Amino acid sequence: MCGPQDRREQQGPQLNTSVPTKHQAGKNPTAEKLLDAASELMIERASIEVSLSDIAQKSGVNAALVKYHFGNKDGLLLALLARDAATETSQLEYLLAQKITPTEKLRLHIGGIIRAYRQFPYMNRLIHYLLHESTAEAADEVSKFFVAPLFDFHRRLLAEGIKAGEFRKVDPVLFYTSLIGACDHLFFGRHAMSRAVGVGPVTEQVCRDYIKHMEALILGGMLAPSKAAAAAS
Repeated sequence: MCGPQDRREQQGPQLNTSVPTKHQAGKNPTAEKLLDAASELMIERASIEVSLSDIAQKSGVNAALVKYHFGNKDGLLLALLARDAATETSQLEYLLAQKITPTEKLRLHIGGIIRAYRQFPYMNRLIHYLLHESTAEAADEVSKFFVAPLFDFHRRLLAEGIKAGEFRKVDPVLFYTSLIGACDHLFFGRHAMSRAVGVGPVTEQVCRDYIKHMEALILGGMLAPSKAAAAAS
């Protein structure tokens, strides 16, 4: 999942750090239908600009129930992002606890986070919208369930790698900005790049190539001098 086939074969079974296509049903099946419909429409249209009437029609649920379950459309979008991010963030503790090197944990995380963005291509747009264009309350919630857990994972993984002598000293804020910014821009900036240089959509092959590129780019700058020399040899 996080690199070429030959590396997977050499390393044995890989951790599943990607978000599954379907989530387990929540406590309320009507609310889940609305979330599923919104997700499917955003993927189909490659846009977060979907109306409540479209969501209602897609789900077979009365649009008035959006207010009952989520308060308003932004409440639905916030719930959708929280649901989609939950599986990815829940994997962080599991990954950190594995009996593998910090370098391999980081390698798996790079692949997992990029594939999460591809699994839900609207995720980055929802994050931007809810952080910058919705309410302060929505921005606070996104920070709590997405930004804070991810940053805390990075902070602890970096500390583990530094202690093990595998990573050079790296500022967690700068690292978070570099990795998440690079993952985000692959999708968020793709439209501008397609107009400027004619690149196509983010296919599975593009995703695999980007994972390899980010592994080389980040690990090449992260590894302590002795580890970098060993990796290059």
